[in-house]
Amino acid sequence: MTTVHDLSVSAADGTPYPLAQHRGQVLLIVNTASRCGFTPQYEGLEALSRRYREEGLTILGFPCNQFGAQEPGDATEIAQFCSLRYDVSFPVLAKIAVNGPDADPLYAHLTQARPGLFGTRMVKWNFTKFLVGRDGRVIARFAPGTKPAALEAKIRAALAAPA
Repeated sequence: MTTVHDLSVSAADGTPYPLAQHRGQVLLIVNTASRCGFTPQYEGLEALSRRYREEGLTILGFPCNQFGAQEPGDATEIAQFCSLRYDVSFPVLAKIAVNGPDADPLYAHLTQARPGLFGTRMVKWNFTKFLVGRDGRVIARFAPGTKPAALEAKIRAALAAPA
């Protein structure tokens, strides 16, 4: 059975970023955008990252421009925005597609493992969140409007579970 750890994505600079490097960690994977009504969630995501990093949580941000063209920047602009505006310290990787024929294989896997409402495999909007256990299996999916702080109980449970 394929897990997230079997996949590789691209870092912001285009180099391979194997997700196997996060084996044994809990991942929160989020498609992000700099010009979205949900963009202030970066602050909550960073707070979670700082609070639970030492316990094994890694947040991975994936910029996406598929929803209202709300992430038009290049990798440098996105990194500067995240750093200067929200002091983001978690990895913000290469811009990807999360829906359609060009969807990144990671998102094809995530949406198959945890479909949305009514079984849809589409990502609804920016800041959809997927929680992945230490074993690389997708535990939960959260809607864009779900604030990062609301995920704490699920994150703590995932951190407490064996790998």
